[in-house]
Amino acid sequence: MEKILPTTVVGSYPQPDWLLDRGNLRGRLPPRVRARELWRVAPEFLESAQDDATLLAIRDMERAGIDIITDGEVRRESYSNRLATALEGVDIEKPGSALDRTGHANPVPRVVGPIRHGRAIEVRDVQFLRANTDRRIKITLPGPFTMAQQAQNDFYKEEEELVLAYAAAVNEEVRALKAAGADVIQLDEPYLQARPEKAKRLGVLGIDRALQGIAGPTVVHLCFGYAHVVHQRPAAYAFLVELARSAATGVSLETAQSHLDLGVLKDLAPKEITLGVIDLGDRAVESAASVAERIRRALPFAALERIVPAPDCGMKYIARDVAFGKLKALAEGAALVRRERA
Repeated sequence: MEKILPTTVVGSYPQPDWLLDRGNLRGRLPPRVRARELWRVAPEFLESAQDDATLLAIRDMERAGIDIITDGEVRRESYSNRLATALEGVDIEKPGSALDRTGHANPVPRVVGPIRHGRAIEVRDVQFLRANTDRRIKITLPGPFTMAQQAQNDFYKEEEELVLAYAAAVNEEVRALKAAGADVIQLDEPYLQARPEKAKRLGVLGIDRALQGIAGPTVVHLCFGYAHVVHQRPAAYAFLVELARSAATGVSLETAQSHLDLGVLKDLAPKEITLGVIDLGDRAVESAASVAERIRRALPFAALERIVPAPDCGMKYIARDVAFGKLKALAEGAALVRRERA
């Protein structure tokens, strides 16, 4: 029998200060092209150092009591740039420019030829994670719509062509990640919320192509942006219920930071809901009781068996001790509700 209210993380966990220049990271927009200057370790030792830091992230999640863990995205400079800059058809040496969701210009990959998946990019990440935990594991990768918004298109005539090309490349990567042992696949698609009008034309189209033929749990994550970067948060999603007709088996969304009206969950049935109940804009560690109350808010609108409690977003911008405390509160809060409903 599967555990009800299994807890998870959205993706990232704080990288150690000895590995990454966290002050530099916090003082800039999330990188869309490579940002090798962020790493404190010499290139010849970097992979080994990233392995050690990944082990720290895995053990923290296990000690906190998280049921479905990631590798903490420790090897990444941002959630999206590791995969987006490794695809064929993009020029990262002469990058383009695109507006970030904050409205500021940011260097981005420049699409100069057909987007293709030339090689598996995150397979070793999954293999390393699988070899070092007996828990269920999730791997995250940027979704096709978001990658298309984080690129300068100098090749495709129509934006739909660009999104579908990214989607085909993502599909190949997902197949490789499933073969490597990933239990859950998550597509990060925050730009569905940031660019809702385009998303209504192209969002589900891209997701369905990216997940074509993929068995098992698949989740689409969308949010209002990192709390460290985006400070004003609307109380409702501009694009959300459209995901009810997507091929993804689940939807991941934030509710704690935005105080989201959870009535919208009724419109997402029968999708599994990765429910953000940890506020990453507040440095204080939640109590288990407050986490439990945030979970209970969803119960009038979604069956208990459909809910997977999680943080609102990735945790890379907060301090490690705070992140660990919040994950522990997440596990304990879910346990409170689990006991009530047993």
